[in-house]
Amino acid sequence: MAQHNDLGRLGEDIALEYLTRKDYRLLQRNWHAGHEEIDIIADHYGEVVFVEVKTRSREGRYTALAAVDAAKRDHLIAAARAYLFTTQRDAPFRFDIITIVGEAPPYKLHHYRNAYHIK
Repeated sequence: MAQHNDLGRLGEDIALEYLTRKDYRLLQRNWHAGHEEIDIIADHYGEVVFVEVKTRSREGRYTALAAVDAAKRDHLIAAARAYLFTTQRDAPFRFDIITIVGEAPPYKLHHYRNAYHIK
């Protein structure tokens, strides 16, 4: 596996541990709808939360948060719609982004709740 894939997997593990400590319940991890993927789908007190995790060893001009651009958000929204349709879930939902930056612990984690909305 490529080093960036290892870093991405580590970031997802850290994000999932963080969410679990905050009383989120994992519904799916790396859920696919065609070519679209959602890193983490969780339940938080009855709300479905679609989480995109972005991990960087360090940040420069192009931040981890900036990596979730309009095109990426459109793909995530399409995947979320497919998930809700497939699972027949009729619950409130939101889109979060978790960024993780660092080369070694302690990593800098930021949780952006309601990071974007469906237009």
